[in-house]
Amino acid sequence: MTAPDGVRAAVDAAYRDEWGQVVATLIGLTGDWDLAEDCAQDAFAAALATWPRDGVPDRPGAWLTTAARNRAVDRLRRDAAGAAKLRALAAPARDPGPPPDDDIPDERLRLIFTCCHPALPLPARVALTLRTLAGLSTAEIARALLTAEPAMAQRLVRAKRKIREAGVPYRVPPAELLPERLDAVLAVLYLIFNQGYGEPDPARPLAAEAVRLARVLVRLMPSEPEPSGLLALMLLHGARRATRTAGGVLVPLEDQDRSRWDRALIDEGVAVLDRAMALRRPGPYQVQAAIAACHATAPDTASTDWPQIAALYTELARLAPSPVVDLNRAVAIAMADGIPAGLALVDELTASGRLAGYHLLPATRADLLRRAGRTAEARAAYEEALELAPTEAERRYLAGRLREL
Repeated sequence: MTAPDGVRAAVDAAYRDEWGQVVATLIGLTGDWDLAEDCAQDAFAAALATWPRDGVPDRPGAWLTTAARNRAVDRLRRDAAGAAKLRALAAPARDPGPPPDDDIPDERLRLIFTCCHPALPLPARVALTLRTLAGLSTAEIARALLTAEPAMAQRLVRAKRKIREAGVPYRVPPAELLPERLDAVLAVLYLIFNQGYGEPDPARPLAAEAVRLARVLVRLMPSEPEPSGLLALMLLHGARRATRTAGGVLVPLEDQDRSRWDRALIDEGVAVLDRAMALRRPGPYQVQAAIAACHATAPDTASTDWPQIAALYTELARLAPSPVVDLNRAVAIAMADGIPAGLALVDELTASGRLAGYHLLPATRADLLRRAGRTAEARAAYEEALELAPTEAERRYLAGRLREL
């Protein structure tokens, strides 16, 4: 029997909102990642069969957690090796009520930190986070990360094996390790966001999943400012997403139609950033969000507070030094203090070789040379950037600039 549209929509919504919570609870109870995922899938299948008859429960997450836990009990009873795990599940099995609400976020927080454990390679952390917390299928993850499905399946298997064999603890790290481990979590979420941000319309938008997971992390760690900083950064970038390309061509920030920016996301991003900064522990994501807020709240390029942006990039270079930050700072200085000042910094970066092969270095240099009226040099720099550009949208934009020159 096919579920009615309303029930199907309720199950789909519960899958988005509750999958990670259900899986996290079962992993916490059984320690078995594969069993947890299998039983969670069974619970959602049971919802499709049962909710059309009995109605959508008031607390779908609690219903799904109980159904998944009962399914785990059934599986373990048939498995002699599951006797110890069954004992852990025995008390909940006798009591069909859901675990206390306060326990569920704790489990989900443990799951986030376990998926992003430094013992796992970064690609495995990303894949495991998308599978266990976001509920994406192996095929969806492979498609989003431009990897063959069999290779992605093996990556997930190896990650779970590493957790099991290396004894990676299923817990929130102790206080002395929290800053380092939190950085790893935030880096994974931002990588997921950026992977999806560049896609025009993926079937399961990774950028939206990253924002959702960041919201979860903010709720679970309200006293930590950097998760809020990352969430604010995602919201402020996401507000401009619809204007980043037009007809398959990259649209630079100064040419974007600001009337089409999502004002609700901008307002929320600024509010989230304000709450983070009120904790008075600045970090790289808060600074990046502050830069994004300067752009998002300015009515046009000319009235953008470029001196403030340059100062923020100077602070970012102190907190998280990198040549890419230096390149962005050079652009801000060019806009604040004049093209020659910014171009001198870009030429220093070029001479240092620290960004060799990075397409935005010659692209930035070309833009500044164009503004300075040095057309022949700009043309050569655009040609270099065109050869290095990784996406078709960027190549079309650079080719258009060359035609203009």
